[in-house]
Amino acid sequence: MVVPANPRSLQVDDLQFALRLSPLRKTMEITVERDGSLVLCAPTGIDEIRLRAFVHEKRFWVYTKLAEKDALRRRVPRKEFVGGEGFLYLGRSHRLKLVEAQDAPLKLAAGRFCLRQDALPSAREHFTRWYCDRAAAWLSGRVAEYQSRMEVDPAGIKVQDLGYRWGSCGKGDWLYFHWKAILLPARIAEYVVVHEMAHLHEPHHTPAFWLRVERAMPDYAKRKAWLAEHGVAVEGI
Repeated sequence: MVVPANPRSLQVDDLQFALRLSPLRKTMEITVERDGSLVLCAPTGIDEIRLRAFVHEKRFWVYTKLAEKDALRRRVPRKEFVGGEGFLYLGRSHRLKLVEAQDAPLKLAAGRFCLRQDALPSAREHFTRWYCDRAAAWLSGRVAEYQSRMEVDPAGIKVQDLGYRWGSCGKGDWLYFHWKAILLPARIAEYVVVHEMAHLHEPHHTPAFWLRVERAMPDYAKRKAWLAEHGVAVEGI
């Protein structure tokens, strides 16, 4: 049986895959997303029997990746905002120091996050706002750096909570990024930027899409692999 041109999903035993078919794709590929959802990319018109055989061939790898992501999520404790606790910023952990007085509720100074004591009840909100502000500035700079090279002209960027997505390319050529992207190491956050900018040309993860990413960032595959393996552990606050 040939798979219809635009099927939405494929169920194989207890594994549910979102299907993404492309006439430009020559091979099959399985991706385990950050939230544990599964994506099966394949050439348009491929026989369903071959799809199922490919999934069965890769099923132990899929189960291993799902288990790894679940274990990483369980190991990330919720922040308590106590002195000495570490908070990420561009891949580096900075210890928290509680202070009696300073001009802003939260500052990063001399390698430490300094949180004013009276701001402690709203610490999570202050950290989120601080990260959003820094992410907007840093990500805008990376977009500006790459837009000429990638021949795109984004309408702008917006930083917000995107759930399990690091970024998204929206209507009107707007680029959306999760505020937690600023917690990632700089080279990994930069990959997220290039990935979303490539979507301004190619909406789907076709070979043409990955070729655009590679042209802008020749070592993208290593960065992509790091994000797939370690990104789930970056849970922020």
